[in-house]
Amino acid sequence: MKMDWTPQEEGLREILALLRESQSPDTATQRAVQLKLEELNNFPDFNNYLMFVLTKLTSEDEPTRSLSGLILKNNVKTHYNSLQPTVTNYIKTECLQAVGDPSPLIRATVGILITTVASKGDLASWPELLPALCNMLDSTDYNVCEGAFGALQKICEDSAEALDTDTTNRPLEILIPKFLQFFNHSSSKIRSYAIGCVNQFIAQRSQALMFHIDSFLQNLFHVATDDDSEVRKNVCRALVMLLEVRMDRLINQIDNIIEYMLVRTQDPDESVALEACEFWLSLAEQPICKSVLGNHLTRLIPVLVKGMKYSEIDIILLKGDVEEDDNVPDKEEDIKPRFHKSKTHTMKATQIGAENGISDKEDDEDFEDGDDDGSLSDWNLRKCSAAALDVLANVFREDLLPILIPILKETLFHREWDVKESGILALGAIAEGCMSGMISHLSELIPYLIGCLNDKKALVRAITCWTLSRYSHWVVNQPHDSYLKPLMTELLKRILDSNKRVQEAACSAFATLEEEACTELVPYLGFILETLVFAFSKYQHKNLLILYDAIGTLADSVGSHLNKPEYINLLMPPLIHKWNVLKDEDKDLFPLLECLSSVATALQLGFLPYCEPVYCRCVSLVQHTLYLHAYMQTPDQYEPPDKDFMIVALDLLSGLAEGLNGHIEKLVENSSIMHLLHMSMQDTMPEVRQSSFALLGDLTKACFQHVRPHISNFLPILGQNLNPENISVCNNATWAIGEISIKLGADTRTFVPLFLNQLIDIINRPDTPKTLLENTAITIGRLGFVCPHDVAPMLQQFVRQWCISLRNIRDNEEKDSAFRGMCQMIQVNPGGVVTDFIFFCDAVASWMNPQDDLKEVFVKILHTFKSQVGDENWRRFSEQFPPQLKERLSSLYGI
Repeated sequence: MKMDWTPQEEGLREILALLRESQSPDTATQRAVQLKLEELNNFPDFNNYLMFVLTKLTSEDEPTRSLSGLILKNNVKTHYNSLQPTVTNYIKTECLQAVGDPSPLIRATVGILITTVASKGDLASWPELLPALCNMLDSTDYNVCEGAFGALQKICEDSAEALDTDTTNRPLEILIPKFLQFFNHSSSKIRSYAIGCVNQFIAQRSQALMFHIDSFLQNLFHVATDDDSEVRKNVCRALVMLLEVRMDRLINQIDNIIEYMLVRTQDPDESVALEACEFWLSLAEQPICKSVLGNHLTRLIPVLVKGMKYSEIDIILLKGDVEEDDNVPDKEEDIKPRFHKSKTHTMKATQIGAENGISDKEDDEDFEDGDDDGSLSDWNLRKCSAAALDVLANVFREDLLPILIPILKETLFHREWDVKESGILALGAIAEGCMSGMISHLSELIPYLIGCLNDKKALVRAITCWTLSRYSHWVVNQPHDSYLKPLMTELLKRILDSNKRVQEAACSAFATLEEEACTELVPYLGFILETLVFAFSKYQHKNLLILYDAIGTLADSVGSHLNKPEYINLLMPPLIHKWNVLKDEDKDLFPLLECLSSVATALQLGFLPYCEPVYCRCVSLVQHTLYLHAYMQTPDQYEPPDKDFMIVALDLLSGLAEGLNGHIEKLVENSSIMHLLHMSMQDTMPEVRQSSFALLGDLTKACFQHVRPHISNFLPILGQNLNPENISVCNNATWAIGEISIKLGADTRTFVPLFLNQLIDIINRPDTPKTLLENTAITIGRLGFVCPHDVAPMLQQFVRQWCISLRNIRDNEEKDSAFRGMCQMIQVNPGGVVTDFIFFCDAVASWMNPQDDLKEVFVKILHTFKSQVGDENWRRFSEQFPPQLKERLSSLYGI
């Protein structure tokens, strides 16, 4: 239907003037234009004017017309539901007429507008849209065909789900075969659009596409070597997605596809090479990777290593030729926001990390290879190639080395710095997967790398820091004089490098080394602290934040060894100075609070002189955040307060309570922390509750007299949070219940029904993580210790899982109280353990040296059981024991 709306001269003039003004560089002018545009939205036909300028006013220049369309798009986005039907219909009609505008810019703008209207009002309310666009594809006018395809690609991108689930009209049954016909169109733009449209339906395994999958593949192979890079990019993207959803269809062709992707990973167009390189990352996750890729490795690995070289544009963006920039202040926009990880109470003495050399740094997942820079797109061919080599090293392990070692020899000693740098990156990328094969080479390689820390190119020094950190586990386990000392000496020099990127890489690498070395660093503490403290005066803003992390990690790693007057006098003044100058709303408080939390825990009483102002400020941060939330009567006018401040403050209070223990009592007494804790334990945000429960447990240990009056408020809240869907919250709540029960003793009785059944459910769940299992077992044991008669009747429901969960943790006081509880429960209900007695024997044998009175109880239970079943039954029973268990029970408990 034709619209009879026509614009009025004056209105048109006014809008054109506004559009011209809005292109002014002056911000005040722009702000005035914004306000005027908002006002004009109150006139119903304002949007008709914008539409008219976009599609009809050919006398105007294209940028102005396009701008008119973009303003209209924003209006549609914001006010769609309040637009009058006549306006919406005018926009729809005009859009469809303008799809083939001679100007590519106007066509693209119309396409964006169409897809905005379609996604705001859903496709059902514009039933003529898809048939109209579909017919236009067959137009002999190239502009119409291209414009329609442009609009369709945007619709497929925005509304893939809706198109796929529309079972009434089944649009995809028409669209997909239609798109496939255009894969060999004479125009590369159209070919690219056609593949791009179909690609939107791969990931969700659209039925219409799966029906035509063979024809899709045939057509893809037909354009695989297209001259146009956009087409090649879309082909690569399609194959990567198909690998994940329809491996079965690719498997017959997999050799050819691998050959093809090998060529494309070296495509002269880097964006095509990057799409192709994703293929290796996806293939590594497929179970068949090893069998199908093995024969191609000799050609693939050199290609990946080559892809790791910085491109010329990277070097320009990274200012690779600037060697000294440590006096240049950082731009604020270059500093990425940091997220605080709330405190989780873990068994401090679990055996995992130290023995398997598992580093706890979670950054390994994201390939942070020392060139993380906002000016670089975060993901590029270099990072993708390095990540691919990393995952393939984890699949092929040392089988990769015969191919890699010759390449490394050539690149590591290359004359050109950028080739050498890529070799060092490759060496770091394979550290995890090829470790056991690399060990024989490390005695040569590590000294070579330590030497590279003095390379004259900053980018080489930076990547060397990262690569060395990936081998730090090996370094720490060698004689110190050979590797650890020289590595530490050079890394500390790099922390004071004159290049900011090198400082950052060195600081991160040093934090990793600290986690691996732990107390091995104690002899060098003075030297380390002098360097880190000197860095305070040298660093610009961004690296200061990383420095806090290195200091906090150091405190976590060496613990109370830090508590010496000379170390405290070095470290605390600069930290407290920063603490005093930062304002309460400054985000830099996060890393500083985290750092202080680790330092307070490590220094213990050494932190006393600093604790009062720190404690008071934390309490006021919590209070401020909670009260702002409570009194936000007009939430639409104000940003809600950032709860991260409160979380970090709660965690620092935890650190203080843990470090100062009873000495925090006076501070707690004179503050409102218990009231605040009661509020924050009920917060809607899981991280706030998680940190609150950690603090409650730490305060219970440090000054229970102040917690006790609030127990009947606190314990029901803990009981409501025993939901393993939220692991960390559940974990901390469980731990706090155990700590409180130990202090509360027999008075815990009235509260046991609040949590016993949930704890038993958690311990018996098949997929409960290790830390939560251990904490749950300890808490059940502690409840059994203080209220044996209330818990023992349920013994049979949890005793087996309980024993399995606690057999792997080292002797400590938490294990001690839990086992005492178990023994009391067995004495109350011996029948509850009979069927699982072998598990109890195994758990008892896991003790290295239990305290004498606990040992006596073990002996008593074992011997009582033996005498009750009789010698013959005991012999048959003990024959099931593995030899090691037999030997431990006999040597420890004489049975």
